[in-house]
Amino acid sequence: MKIKVISSTDRPGSMARKVSDHVAELYQKEGADAEVICLRDFPLLDVVGGKYGKEIPSVEAFNAKVLEADGLVFVIPEYNGSFPGILKVFIDYLPFPEAFEKMPMAFIGEAAGAFGALRSVEQFQMIANYRNALQFPERVFIQRVHKNFSEEEGLTDEFARSLLDSQVENFIKFIDSVKDKDLSQLSN
Repeated sequence: MKIKVISSTDRPGSMARKVSDHVAELYQKEGADAEVICLRDFPLLDVVGGKYGKEIPSVEAFNAKVLEADGLVFVIPEYNGSFPGILKVFIDYLPFPEAFEKMPMAFIGEAAGAFGALRSVEQFQMIANYRNALQFPERVFIQRVHKNFSEEEGLTDEFARSLLDSQVENFIKFIDSVKDKDLSQLSN
């Protein structure tokens, strides 16, 4: 099972990347082939000027990793009451509609504030819904991320850790349950 963990920001040294690395390790411990895709590596300069509909080899190479996934986990920080702009650019350059069509997705929000990126995750879920993704209902919100997460220990808040462990375990089961099914009826 291939799971891609999307670190949904291009900010250097971001907490989203640190959380993403930790999440990928948790999936690997469960036997998944988990890899972090960091939007800091998205070839942004190659899309400047809105080159929609054109073949851009660097973007196609970046997107290829996403398109081979059995499931996607988005680690989304909150910037200015929403998700980072690079996440929207990334989505805009994925093939439409097939990139997210019936793709299992899980969501983790992380923020310095008390709501753990609730707004940014919910706003992104509207896009995932529009793109016909299969959204896993167990979301995780890491509030006060600088206090409740460390690279050495992972989540230090016991309740948040139990939610993340549950999400990892059950998202794998969710992917398995939909992977081999005929989901054509869901579009109707």
